[in-house]
Amino acid sequence: MSEQDGGTPRESRGTLVIAGDRCKGCELCVAACPPRVLTMSSDVNEMGYRYPELTSGCTGCTACQMVCPDFVFEVYRFTPAAR
Repeated sequence: MSEQDGGTPRESRGTLVIAGDRCKGCELCVAACPPRVLTMSSDVNEMGYRYPELTSGCTGCTACQMVCPDFVFEVYRFTPAAR
């Protein structure tokens, strides 16, 4: 359960770089995202398509990257700090 579902906020374990200018708005990434931290923007890119936006709680799982036909995502996982 994520913060968006009314649950407790998740600590982000990864992040994405989203090339919104390449997105064609298929929304496959939103459906594939296990922590449900991707939403479609209300803005459109130069081609006229809405593109995904990231909210907090990304796990760096790469599900969005694997389903994207337009290679919109670069996924980075945070490495835990040494103790």
